[in-house]
Amino acid sequence: MKVQYFSDTDTLYIEFRANDIVESRDLDENTVMDVDAEGNVCAITFEHASLRTDVRHLTVEGIAA
Repeated sequence: MKVQYFSDTDTLYIEFRANDIVESRDLDENTVMDVDAEGNVCAITFEHASLRTDVRHLTVEGIAA
């Protein structure tokens, strides 16, 4: 899993898996979900991220090995 924040565009990108994206679905006007050929969620993009969440603070819980 990869989390990236782009301050120049205020975009938060969360990648769950690095599969090939076959479709991007608009969940709302500022949120896009990318899915692979099997319909698995691969990534979510949040526009205007600093207005929607605290991008300065990241907490990771429940990491399973």
